[in-house]
Amino acid sequence: MAISVIMPALEMAQETGKVIAWLKKEGESVAKGEPLLEIETDKAVMEIESPGDGVLAGITVQAGAEVPVGRNIAWIVRPGEAPPVHDVVAESGRKAPTAVPAASAVPTSAPADQPPTSTKQGTQFANQAAKISPKARRMASERGVNLAEVRGSGAGGEILANDILAAAASKAGVPLASAAVDSGSSISRLMAERTTLSWTTVPHFFAFRDVDAGALNAARQKFAPEIEKSHAVKLTLSDLLVALVARVLQKHPRMNASWSSQGVRSNTGINIGLAMAVEAGVVAPVIHNADQTGLGEIAVQRRDLVDRAHAGKLRPSDIAGGTFTISNLGMFGVDAFTAIIIAPQAAILAVGAISDRVVPIGIDPDLRPGIRRMMTLTLSSDHRVIDGARAAQFLRDLGASIVNPQQYFDHAGAGD
Repeated sequence: MAISVIMPALEMAQETGKVIAWLKKEGESVAKGEPLLEIETDKAVMEIESPGDGVLAGITVQAGAEVPVGRNIAWIVRPGEAPPVHDVVAESGRKAPTAVPAASAVPTSAPADQPPTSTKQGTQFANQAAKISPKARRMASERGVNLAEVRGSGAGGEILANDILAAAASKAGVPLASAAVDSGSSISRLMAERTTLSWTTVPHFFAFRDVDAGALNAARQKFAPEIEKSHAVKLTLSDLLVALVARVLQKHPRMNASWSSQGVRSNTGINIGLAMAVEAGVVAPVIHNADQTGLGEIAVQRRDLVDRAHAGKLRPSDIAGGTFTISNLGMFGVDAFTAIIIAPQAAILAVGAISDRVVPIGIDPDLRPGIRRMMTLTLSSDHRVIDGARAAQFLRDLGASIVNPQQYFDHAGAGD
């Protein structure tokens, strides 16, 4: 029996996917789980595995084409079997639309000679006659865009989010045709949309703490040779921070929770996202169950995620399931900054550079100035999930773990 290969939905907000390359040729044998093709979503380029054993046949979408989620793009058949000729129905129950070449997916506005339509009548007509994605409908409402005046660039004339953005810009008098506009990559556009949504809908508050990071540096120097020998990877301060944050989160489960429409949702796993810059934007691949993972394995996973992120080869599982994120700009010499929460997560930790600072040493009245290797931590929290006291207690315990990291690793060497 033929197995359908469909354009997968790898994230909640994904509407379409773009085929970058087929890794197998039509007529070539494939095994279940073997890399079959590369697709680009709003987050990254990812490898998609074959859903079964057989022969790749009936490819309907070539490299460069962008198609809606759920559409059939090929078949896996038995040797000698012909692929079905009918279209596959998407999970929503609607017939999957035809593929749209990426080159044609350029937002266009309605013709200049199209007669104007009243907002009320036009919107009603658009709702009945035109297909529109839920995200585009929401964006149109937020930006006051009349759907009757928007020509969709999607399959079958479907109105997509880019069409709404173009219409809103045109309404504002932005000369899109003559101006030099960098639309950015799909990743950067998604980042812009999601950070805007998070900043405008999540009630952020911030807590700061300066921490003596001398012992953290010492721990890295102590464990680095052992881990380099056993795991063939260089240990970084980010690896230590992932391990410490994950272990402190065990004592503060509310910091690891998420906000949902029903309220606060507890997460059983502690999955630490690492925000990192790539050429196309910023991604946050995840180290899963970091509280149960040793330093050496964390370092190996971090290196692998960084390499694949920069190569555009992240897998769907690499970016899914994060419950808490760390953003470290210390390597760029940034002393302190605030980060925007990655919803529905409830918090994100911003880490600044470790630098020499003059600080008071000792206990009053015997205080004296001294130089210490200090680091500033900034915790951004969702006030719907976390109150000030919880945030302060988490930062207090995290600071204590950085001042004395040995307590988390001495009992098992480098934590393995």
